[in-house]
Amino acid sequence: MKLFRLPHFPTSAFPTRLFSHLRALSPGDKIIAGVLGLVLLALVLAGLYAVERQFLVEVPSHGGGLIEGVVGSPRFINPLLALSDNDRDIVSLTYAGLMGYDANRELVPVLAESYEISEDGKTYTFKLRQDAVFTDHTPVTAEDVVFTVEKAQDIGLKSPEYANWANIRAETVDARTVRFVLPKPYAPFLEDATLGILPAHLWRTTSNEQFPFSPLMEEPVGAGPFKVSRIVRDKNGIAKQYEFSAFGDYVLGKPYLSSFTFVFFKTEEELEDAVARGRVESAYGVASERAIRTPYSRVFGVFLNASQNPLFARIEVRKALSIAVDRNALVQDVLGGYGTPLDGPVPPAIGTSIAPADTYADPIAEARTVLERNGWEFDEEARVYKQAKEGLELRVTLKTSNVPELKATAEALRADWEKLGVPVALEFFSPSDLSTEVIRPRKYDALLFGMVIGRDRDLFAFWDSSQRSDPGLNIALYASRAVDTLLEKMRTERENEDIQKDLVELDTLISSDYPAVFTHAPDFVYTVPKSLQGVSITAIAAPTDRLANTAFWYRQTEAVWPALAPMRSGTSQ
Repeated sequence: MKLFRLPHFPTSAFPTRLFSHLRALSPGDKIIAGVLGLVLLALVLAGLYAVERQFLVEVPSHGGGLIEGVVGSPRFINPLLALSDNDRDIVSLTYAGLMGYDANRELVPVLAESYEISEDGKTYTFKLRQDAVFTDHTPVTAEDVVFTVEKAQDIGLKSPEYANWANIRAETVDARTVRFVLPKPYAPFLEDATLGILPAHLWRTTSNEQFPFSPLMEEPVGAGPFKVSRIVRDKNGIAKQYEFSAFGDYVLGKPYLSSFTFVFFKTEEELEDAVARGRVESAYGVASERAIRTPYSRVFGVFLNASQNPLFARIEVRKALSIAVDRNALVQDVLGGYGTPLDGPVPPAIGTSIAPADTYADPIAEARTVLERNGWEFDEEARVYKQAKEGLELRVTLKTSNVPELKATAEALRADWEKLGVPVALEFFSPSDLSTEVIRPRKYDALLFGMVIGRDRDLFAFWDSSQRSDPGLNIALYASRAVDTLLEKMRTERENEDIQKDLVELDTLISSDYPAVFTHAPDFVYTVPKSLQGVSITAIAAPTDRLANTAFWYRQTEAVWPALAPMRSGTSQ
């Protein structure tokens, strides 16, 4: 059988012949050919771009940084001694715990690879990651975890973390396994396990007295996403600026941001000016058109002490005072609209089914009706409500902190109550004096204060009857058997649906007793640059919570094939 072959042309001959033909064209034809060539090239490029856009995905890439301004300066950069927001901010960047938060703000293992909970809910066993290391490149071991917990439990150190870890036994099972035994089941324990772990080999020989003065307090060695790269100080040695670089061996993956910088300011006015001038890119508490806004998990209100003033043992008095408050006006006029009106103890940040405060067409008239139905008469001459049979007069002495927002709130409350016909005396204290001289000894009739509810949604310390005395936080001195039972039940629940259901019931039970005049939950406001992506801020209990997932923030992206898209540990990208 005969084979037929196509004629063979050397590939090198093709471009030679093509150029020869092009040279033979007339000037007009050359122009036409050139235009057609450019059109063809544009079509090819457009097609390639369309294919790329259709099949490639955009993912975060490493690079860029963030410069953030804050008010104040750090002092105790240590998970066990951090007191101020600035302390906790730097701890959040430089230390890591067994547990932490992913890009979706879900609680996930960080230094831990996995964990197990015993059937009785009292034993938690954590297995550490093999690749978990501190920024000095030493491994994180079970010994480091136990050392950190035992220091938190050391009453001589006076750690703010003491209450979370008292009566919990920490045991080293092996180099990578640690076990905690609780005295009774406590479902929110995993939140406590976010405590930053100290490197035992660097801290073990430091006495309690020397802990606050260790050089590691200024230049921490932790296992967090960032490490200190530079500290800028003023002529007095006070830190003006902290600069951090990404820690390449962070267990959840090297942070996308290459750097993170804190610039410290003395006043809020200075910070606002720095934001306006572009000296810093981000700041919390500063409103702007590019600000993120989310409710704080905080509840503000006036807590009424019936043991100090018997007037507040009467539910009609408590109810009338609550109804008379114009919460919507308070949020608009005092908070500039950055808040949510509330008439119960559960903030919207943690109770997703909690309804906003009730409103009345004429709250003052409604409050007067409540009083008068219960035997109170308004003395026009004395301008005060009286209960003639018992010789009572309805007056309020309201105590609070002398910070601007609380002072303005107190003035708004006084205006509402005086419309009702209730004279109000205001007394202001410094925050420290309010704590030591008023709150701890329970020396107040009415106290305007804010409860900071943690991400664990545990309200036990604020409303259980066992917490009425210092150091308990039940400042309304509230007692209810039904509420106590519900609070204990909630501490053992792990399913979010069950917790949410019980939060609604708890809110209803407490608010119907009017132990406090609940007013509002403020909003957390965080100005960030538009180019910063990956920021997820929910359930803010303290300003530091905004930094919980900084390892996943990014300012640069790249397009890659889906199969090559990176998966970060602890995320659901």
